[in-house]
Amino acid sequence: MPATHQAIALTRLAAEAAASKKGGDLVAVDVSEQLGITDVFLIVTATNERQVGAVVDAVEERLLGQATKPLRREGGRENRWVLLDYGDVVVHVQHSDERQLYALERLWRDCPRISLDGIESAPLEGDEGGPAPGLLAGERPGR
Repeated sequence: MPATHQAIALTRLAAEAAASKKGGDLVAVDVSEQLGITDVFLIVTATNERQVGAVVDAVEERLLGQATKPLRREGGRENRWVLLDYGDVVVHVQHSDERQLYALERLWRDCPRISLDGIESAPLEGDEGGPAPGLLAGERPGR
């Protein structure tokens, strides 16, 4: 059973909030067929710890406006990889080094992507047009 419409709507709101703080390389992955605990992973890159914190704060604020609080928040002390668990949606905000090292989208490459069309994410500094960190050649973020 694919991700619910509610989970996809929440994912898009979180992605818009992340993009508003220059979160980059947004990728939404429908993991509902593989995991029984959540429907969607939203993966966002930030170039430094301060930006990780700003993206996380923006996502929390936007979803709180929809009366949605995270069930759990992990990694906020170091701001290298912060996980926001909203039940149906898990938001991963990663420093670019962690994004490249852990390559979550490669780990979940067999799962379908959720379109984030219309949400403009920031390119990473020094992005030369090659694949985003953690992506295989030919894969495109947000598709």
